[in-house]
Amino acid sequence: MKLVKVSKIFDVFYGVNLELNKLTLDKDGINFVSRTANNNGVSAKVKLIEGLEPIEAGVMTVAGGGSVLETFLQPEPFYSGRDLYCLRSKVELSVEQKIYYCMSIRANKYRFNYGRQANRTLKDLLIPDLSELPNWLGAEFDGVLRNWHRRLDGAVKEQ
Repeated sequence: MKLVKVSKIFDVFYGVNLELNKLTLDKDGINFVSRTANNNGVSAKVKLIEGLEPIEAGVMTVAGGGSVLETFLQPEPFYSGRDLYCLRSKVELSVEQKIYYCMSIRANKYRFNYGRQANRTLKDLLIPDLSELPNWLGAEFDGVLRNWHRRLDGAVKEQ
């Protein structure tokens, strides 16, 4: 399998480095993404900060510390906490491809045992080249998702 550095496929940049305890919570606000492994990395919803644009939807987030290499695709605009890196794809990628890359990055967690952080090394982690992405990420995966949604919708209606 041909492997390439994360930086070949993604622009790697540091988030906005906000502290949740200095923000105003707002249940209808902007997602606040932190280094947590839970809830897609979203730890709260906060009030929009005047003069500070949220990071756009479609960007992937990677915990550099804390829950190291927990990687998620953010479906909504968000603010970020400390030690959180963002990946913006250099080429057009589908949602399924981005989720596959989230799993590929997360698969490197074992390299960061014993308190090691992924600060300087994230951009150099090896992930599959675009030419190595499995065929099932296309229409087949979409069909599986559609079927799964139908099953979930049926389960919810039964209650």
